Amino acid sequence: MSTQPVRVVRHADGVVELLLDDPARGNALDLTTAEALRDAAVHVTADPGGAVLLRATGGNFCVGGDLRAFAGRGADTASYVQAVADAAHEAVQALHALPVPVVSAVRGAAAGGGVGLALAGDLVVAARSARFRLAYTAIGLTPDCGASWILQRLLGPRRAADLILTNRVLTGEDAERWGLVSRVVEDDELDDTAHRTATELAAGSGAALRAAKALLRAGAEAPLGEHLAAEAHSIATLAGGAEAQDAMAAFLAARSRGRGSAERTAPQEPQSVS
Repeated sequence: MSTQPVRVVRHADGVVELLLDDPARGNALDLTTAEALRDAAVHVTADPGGAVLLRATGGNFCVGGDLRAFAGRGADTASYVQAVADAAHEAVQALHALPVPVVSAVRGAAAGGGVGLALAGDLVVAARSARFRLAYTAIGLTPDCGASWILQRLLGPRRAADLILTNRVLTGEDAERWGLVSRVVEDDELDDTAHRTATELAAGSGAALRAAKALLRAGAEAPLGEHLAAEAHSIATLAGGAEAQDAMAAFLAARSRGRGSAERTAPQEPQSVS
């Protein structure tokens, strides 16, 4: 059994899995775990495969910072928490910057920094058991792991303020309705659904997916005119490549075959009888 709190698992289908693996502690972030997460995320950036799957073992995704590790340090508390936040933030930044799609799978608690970590995914699949809670202000703290940055972009300022200031809990279904996650599935379907989603992405057009993700990232900040120019350049560049040309030809050939089959099986007009 591995004693590492975070592991990288490479699958034959092109999916690279970043696995939080400290279920007894709810995958909480102390300095050891935050540094392991950072190191694993940086390792993945060197070879991210066709898609990255971020998930956790046990009943909870990540309960956030390990308050037992934070408390009782006296004058050293600030420097310790800074070190944890810095390491976790390097991991979030590395995941955000990955050129390939990232799929997050969330069950149970995603609290505090666990929320920001989960939302580093381009697609977030949540189990019905999922519970999202920022929880920072309840213990006299403020958000980290990018939560105050990404929530405003996903939900708008009002809902972001609601989650951050009131610490309200969102169920998996609430999170889907708010637009915080991509979809909700039954708990026993979560791992298979998330892995299947990542596998399908890894099997897709790598160049197109990477370019589309780059456009999504840039489009969040760029003026419309600038972004339209970037879109035109991207689609033209891809269209001139062999992969897109082969894919377009295959699509048109399949469509032509389907049309021909439909014409052959269509009912014939009755012949007039004189």
